[in-house]
Amino acid sequence: MPQQEERRAALTADDVVLVTGAAGVIGRVVVPYLAGSGLRVVAADREPFASPKAERIIVGDTRDPAFVEESLRPFGRPVDAVVHLAAIAAPGKLPEDETLVQNVQGAYLVLDGAGRAGVRCAVAASSFAAYGYAWAGRDLSPPYVPIDEEQPSVAIDSYGLSKTMTEQVGAFATRRWGMPTTLLRFPFVGDGDRLAARLAEVRRDVGANRRELWAWLDTRDAARAVYAVLTSGLTGHHVFNVAAPDSATTVPTAELLARYHPTTRVRASLGTFDSLVDSSAVRRVLGFETRYGWRDDPASA
Repeated sequence: MPQQEERRAALTADDVVLVTGAAGVIGRVVVPYLAGSGLRVVAADREPFASPKAERIIVGDTRDPAFVEESLRPFGRPVDAVVHLAAIAAPGKLPEDETLVQNVQGAYLVLDGAGRAGVRCAVAASSFAAYGYAWAGRDLSPPYVPIDEEQPSVAIDSYGLSKTMTEQVGAFATRRWGMPTTLLRFPFVGDGDRLAARLAEVRRDVGANRRELWAWLDTRDAARAVYAVLTSGLTGHHVFNVAAPDSATTVPTAELLARYHPTTRVRASLGTFDSLVDSSAVRRVLGFETRYGWRDDPASA
């Protein structure tokens, strides 16, 4: 029978965390960050990979119930927390129906399985794409900015739909099992060469990034946000935007809006380069602030 009691969520040193998608862009930064913060990390991905900071590496597919069950009990008892990052990372890699099925099925098996096993809390990667603008295939403008978590999805692409459904799976797991779940809506995430390439791309054609609203986040801040949730003691189900406080361009934000989203209402004062994504909820609830920027790096300007 479903267990709906409230679980102690906050993790401390030596607790065990399963990270799925550990070899991905975010996962390969999350694993060493969590391990360096004193947690014992079990790293899982579908292809063989190296992860020197992980206590254990497991290879398999999160759409395989047997593999998920094994991953949730790597040392014979349930892990203390799950960080679910495994997913098709962007549209166009697979047919649309496969993108939807893989992302939602994996999220269901991992999050529902974690709740069933008695895992204390779960964090999963959602996406700014859940709002529906990034991959719509046509220009859509938000009704207002900065975009907060209350703005409804207008997704008309399967990837964006898969992220809204992943969020619903998280809410379902919390209702069913009492396991706290937090979904983090990340925009483009990168650092090092990956971030430099994105900044150069936006610099060459600022309009090409209009559907993503020039939002970005340093991968190291994504890892820090995951850790902040794990150690917060949050209960219930939550969805948070987590984006850098500024844009990925040197073009002023007001100019970007006037040029590419003229019908969008500005309902809060915006600084010269302020992000159009409102991350105030994660600051208010978790006290989380991003730490890494790019504007002081002359090579990125």
